[in-house]
Amino acid sequence: MNLTSKALWVIERNLNRPLGLGEIAEACGVSRTHLAHAFGRGAGLSVMQYLRGRRLSAAAEALAAGAPDILDLALDAGYGSHEAFSRAFRAQFGATPEMVRRHASTEDLPMIKPLKISEGESVELAPPRFVSGAPMLFVGLSERHAFGAPEGIPAQWRTFMAAYGDIPDKISSAPDGISTDMDDNGNFDYLCAVEVSKFSKTPKGLIELRVPAQHYAVFRHDGHVSKIGATYSAIWNQWLPGHNRLAADGASLERHRETSIRAPALRRRYLDSVDGGGRRLISRTI
Repeated sequence: MNLTSKALWVIERNLNRPLGLGEIAEACGVSRTHLAHAFGRGAGLSVMQYLRGRRLSAAAEALAAGAPDILDLALDAGYGSHEAFSRAFRAQFGATPEMVRRHASTEDLPMIKPLKISEGESVELAPPRFVSGAPMLFVGLSERHAFGAPEGIPAQWRTFMAAYGDIPDKISSAPDGISTDMDDNGNFDYLCAVEVSKFSKTPKGLIELRVPAQHYAVFRHDGHVSKIGATYSAIWNQWLPGHNRLAADGASLERHRETSIRAPALRRRYLDSVDGGGRRLISRTI
């Protein structure tokens, strides 16, 4: 069972109990960051988006069956008041709880059904190599995105590349993608960046980021850029848990090849775990 499937199992068994990203991650034996990445790549939406959608869908089914007390349903779904529940319900379904109860049907509602993740969808990864990495400095363009809506990232890259030539002290011509600050809802900051030797005269609108020295596991993606998601999912959902590695909270990196910006290879910071020899490992894919 891959990691996303484990998380789905935990959620479905505890749908009517208080449950957050931390509790689900602990039940799965991984960090919050690891679970957020694995679930987002495997399911296409965040852990908490799925949990809220499932709870609201269960509430809608109960209302359609004639449940008399909306406040009880609100509390069971994790909301502290009738008003908060009604706002979330309407945002999810475009209808109020009272309307669903009156019509006694969920037929036209966008219900969130239990997900099943196919174990056969993942790609097979070549064994990674382990390397040590020095501290790195990056300058880039940062924007907030969600796992369920990453379509803004290509436009972000176009904007960044327009300012790329104005960045001084670049170390290489290959840019990097860096993900940071994942929250419980699956939102994260994505930085289109380039590594620099020092911070000086950073162009307006760009930010500076320091990444500390770490040890890395290096994976390689040789397929088309459209298939990168499957490689990420295999790393987060299968390779890491299958090799008893725990993902570190912090920046994740992907690095393009020097020969082609269009055909990126992954270079990603991953692990903060203790292996059999007692060494702490951080991994990244390349």
